[in-house]
Amino acid sequence: MRTLIIAEAGVNHNGDMSLARQLIDVAAQAGADMVKFQTFSASRLVTPLAAKAQYQSRSTDAAESQQEMLSRLELSYEMHVELIAYCAQRGIRFYSTGFDSQSVDMLVALGIDSFKIPSGEISNLPYLRHVGKYRRPVILSTGMSNLKEVASAVEVLTQAGTTREDITVLHCSTEYPTPMEDVNLRAMLTMGQSLGLKFGYSDHTAGIEVATAAVALGAVLIEKHFTLSRELPGPDHKASLEPDELKAMVTAIRNIERAMGDGIKRPCPSEMENMAVARKSIVAARPIQTGECFSEENLTVKRPGTGISPMLWDSVIGQRSTRNYAADDLIQA
Repeated sequence: MRTLIIAEAGVNHNGDMSLARQLIDVAAQAGADMVKFQTFSASRLVTPLAAKAQYQSRSTDAAESQQEMLSRLELSYEMHVELIAYCAQRGIRFYSTGFDSQSVDMLVALGIDSFKIPSGEISNLPYLRHVGKYRRPVILSTGMSNLKEVASAVEVLTQAGTTREDITVLHCSTEYPTPMEDVNLRAMLTMGQSLGLKFGYSDHTAGIEVATAAVALGAVLIEKHFTLSRELPGPDHKASLEPDELKAMVTAIRNIERAMGDGIKRPCPSEMENMAVARKSIVAARPIQTGECFSEENLTVKRPGTGISPMLWDSVIGQRSTRNYAADDLIQA
């Protein structure tokens, strides 16, 4: 099964369209399936008095409000049109998270055929209903929530019209970067199995190990923030992968997909030629004369494995030799 890899540009464009296009270039070159931005209006998203998260304050002007910070990172309708066209040119799918109902409507008008619900909206009943009524595929991030809250959000979506088959829940932690001890990757499995839904992982850790581990555990979708440089100013750059790291993550995930196989235990094609070399056969432990009875004293087991398998040892013991054998000769039936 192929994992959907979403390269999360988010707001790492810093409001600069040239930077946004470069991010699209990086995502396409890395082999991601989608490059995702964020669609919002700062005035609809936060009040003027809303504080920034600590991770945001550490990497931006501490005196600046969250609304002031976000207002510099908005993408207009015209910017969306330009980015969608550029993604098509680069052969990668454009995607975006709509943070409010009006933004969701704008994405629909732009032709986006599925929705990404951010973790912060999992308790936003009117928003969930608005998304659900479109009856389109939904990716639901679940940072900062417990299983009961996730189940409640899923219920709102389904009651509004979205089918359970169209919902993918993403385990994540809304801290940038997420400490390894807070990842709790097994919760991804618990959530998917308990709710009977497809599941994936939105990775906010500093490296690529957890994302690849999630794929090995069955994640159908991986989302990961990336940037041109962690030294750029802005709230999310510090917790994002740089271009070479994004490419390494995509490569690792594709390798894991190939390595998972079909689950049938059998020799693989590449090792077949080694069976004769690594396995053993029943051989003469010393010279054996015609008519002599095979015994544990005159037989032993050695490589190569081109003769009688040692698994037939008991059936060979007690038979009489039909020919002379020198020491180390393969015993023949």
